[in-house]
Amino acid sequence: MGLGRRLCCCLQTKRLKWKQNGPRDGEEEEEKGHGESWDLIFELETLEVATDNFSEENLLGHGGFGPVYKGRLANGQEIAVKKLSVTSRQGFNEFMNEVKFLVRVQHRNLVTLLGCCAHGGDKALVYDYLPNKSLDKFLFDKMKSSSLDWSKRYDIIFGVARGLLYLHEESPLRIIHRDIKASNILLDNQLNPKISDFGLARLFAAEDTHVSTFKIAGTHGYMAPEYALHGYLSVKSDVFSYGVLVLEIASGWKNHDRRLPDESGDLLSYAWKLFRGGNVLDLVDKSLDTYDEGQAALCIQLGLLCCQANITDRPDMSTVNLILSSDSFILPKPSKPGLQGRRGYWSGTRSTLGSGTNPSSSLNPSSTSTGNSKMSNSTFMEDESRNSLSVSFTEEGR
Repeated sequence: MGLGRRLCCCLQTKRLKWKQNGPRDGEEEEEKGHGESWDLIFELETLEVATDNFSEENLLGHGGFGPVYKGRLANGQEIAVKKLSVTSRQGFNEFMNEVKFLVRVQHRNLVTLLGCCAHGGDKALVYDYLPNKSLDKFLFDKMKSSSLDWSKRYDIIFGVARGLLYLHEESPLRIIHRDIKASNILLDNQLNPKISDFGLARLFAAEDTHVSTFKIAGTHGYMAPEYALHGYLSVKSDVFSYGVLVLEIASGWKNHDRRLPDESGDLLSYAWKLFRGGNVLDLVDKSLDTYDEGQAALCIQLGLLCCQANITDRPDMSTVNLILSSDSFILPKPSKPGLQGRRGYWSGTRSTLGSGTNPSSSLNPSSTSTGNSKMSNSTFMEDESRNSLSVSFTEEGR
């Protein structure tokens, strides 16, 4: 079956399911005028006109998938067009992965896929345009970070948690995102968060506790150590990434920053040191004039709980949502966070973990073969071959 027909089938399946069953709890209602969007295949000419032939003036950014452009349809609707790089094999796999997932899930805290284009070698995904772009553009820009007062930061923390709960437990598919980070959280006009970029997402059977994979994908600094070092993947991998993101939102620091008042330059290590010393509020972003101290302390402690080295000690997203929605929830003290692998040394060997293996007993990097390579704060994918793994990289900020 050709690519165009496969995309049509995906979109038509989504449209029929919504007509038959209606939206699930937490899913958004289809807005007026968007009812036909799920069986819409965009013509290349339409996207060329909308983006002024994919002009540099309309370029929003680049990622591992390819360039992203702003566009305007004939009816005035603003769109974002994610265009597949012709030479990107990884990009093609991510393109199909994103279509496969986003046509089957819909939630107020996930991006909305309007349609796609497959014309010869040109392939693109079309989304609602979100003018505020991604969270990192606000959070790590001292000129813009003041726009994120504490109340809005807490709403973002809560919104991302709701989106992840939907992916893990409430959607028609059980999905592990694998690349939760600030640059993959888009913000709408009211700065409400939308989880984006499902190119690395993976289906997860409801009866499974974890999978062991040869294909490691994600962003250094956000990945759980048992996954980054051993390929042990579970919903708790997303929980770990979420915990790092929570610490970033509360502090305004990137997860790796040499300017951190800690010799390691690692936000997770610094947060842990402050927590153990009873000075957890010293982590809060200094650009905030006022903030709720109780909420801030709770969020930082929650972030550390999500980043615990012991996988079973990390809360699931259902518990995280319960904590954030409760007015009085006494949190347990977190144990030591998963710090191994955060300095950028990764193994390119096959995972030795199998079903039922406790990864917390196998997190010593020396237990794997040699072949370590130093990496910057980047997104990467490991492609499996019969006897070895090769690593390719894409820049952070996808």
